[in-house]
Amino acid sequence: MSHSKPQLGLWQVVLFGLAYMTPIIVLGTFGVLAVVSEGAVSGAYAAALIAMLFTAHSYGRMASAYPVAGSAYAYVRHAINDRLGFMAGWAILLDYLFLPMVIWLIGAAYLHSAFPSVPVPVWLIAFIAVTTFINIIGLKLASLVNSVLMLVQVLVIAAFVALAVHYVLGDPSQPLWSLTPFLGSADSPQMPLLMAGAAVACYSFLGFDAVTTLTEETRDAERTLPRAILLITLLGGLIFILVSYFVQLAAPGYQFANADAAAYEIARNIGGDVFVSIFLIGLVVGQFASGIAAQASGSRLLYAMGRDGVLSTRLLGRLGRFGTPTGGLILSGVVALLALTMDVLSAASFINFGAFLAFALVNLSVIAHYYIKQGRRGLADSLYFLVAPTIGLLAILWLMASLDRSALMLGGIWLACGLAWLAWLTRGFRQATPELSLEG
Repeated sequence: MSHSKPQLGLWQVVLFGLAYMTPIIVLGTFGVLAVVSEGAVSGAYAAALIAMLFTAHSYGRMASAYPVAGSAYAYVRHAINDRLGFMAGWAILLDYLFLPMVIWLIGAAYLHSAFPSVPVPVWLIAFIAVTTFINIIGLKLASLVNSVLMLVQVLVIAAFVALAVHYVLGDPSQPLWSLTPFLGSADSPQMPLLMAGAAVACYSFLGFDAVTTLTEETRDAERTLPRAILLITLLGGLIFILVSYFVQLAAPGYQFANADAAAYEIARNIGGDVFVSIFLIGLVVGQFASGIAAQASGSRLLYAMGRDGVLSTRLLGRLGRFGTPTGGLILSGVVALLALTMDVLSAASFINFGAFLAFALVNLSVIAHYYIKQGRRGLADSLYFLVAPTIGLLAILWLMASLDRSALMLGGIWLACGLAWLAWLTRGFRQATPELSLEG
């Protein structure tokens, strides 16, 4: 197998990671977060950022130890054991399989707000059909316009913040500095609401670890990737906090006609009909591009699992006539139809369950690899390889416990299915766990 020559530097990797996270998602999910946190969206993002920074540190340490594709799956398999690694891979599959569904659901909700005569299911099915068709044909066109789509997102976000500031300055009773976007109203129990909001806000951080797939293309990957992962998480979190702060000032409280598309209502209030159209175009473009990337990534994982016999080889382990994993793409589209019975909050929370499980196992992997196996127990090493990942683990478990009951129930069912499938693959755990290769 031929490998690409390392050519990416630190900031090129950082920009890739930020683009993958889709910064405009902070506007797409604003209303949902405002409702869950009762008007403390910035505080929810700040709490999520703190938790994510510790987990990002753990991802960086493991990327340095095992510079291979596979992310959490590979780290847990090598650092702890293959069965737990399989469950980490199963958790990742939950994210990859259902992430496109949430992306398309958000886009459909906003289009429905703009064109209420067209039902959400029509927009949702259109998103699924068009994106799946493009991915089956190939991604050359999407790759060519990717940087343009990122620029559109940045410009729309900048315009939204500028108009929000202008709107706030036009109201003498509303100061430009306030703790309310961080703490919510004084009569609400702040910490439980903040953690519930943070548990949902972590959805915006999904993909910060995607740069681990660029290991072979990155110069000095063992040093560059850990720094890039931390920078992506920090910069992304600061963008989310800053944008949500000014938007929350312009739209205090958490009462919206449609929480799933609240930013559309806010855009009309602060910028009028012309800007709301520009905002809608920017958000839909961002969601469309993000949906293409998420579905393509998910189908690649499904193809790898089918090729290696972890899932059905006949259905998922073969490429179609265009050289793309058609089976995985179609399965992703079919799964996304579940969005017809879900809202953004429940769908995002369900996905976060899988992410939190993978994050928790990566934090454990740092302790197992460095502190236990390598015996690195000096003062500095203990801080890096025991204290920091333990804090990350506890923070993730707290966030997981803050998810709504339906997400925990559905997540538990997903885990039970994974465990049952692993038992079947290993003939009651008597045979070796199948190894999953994510090299291509």
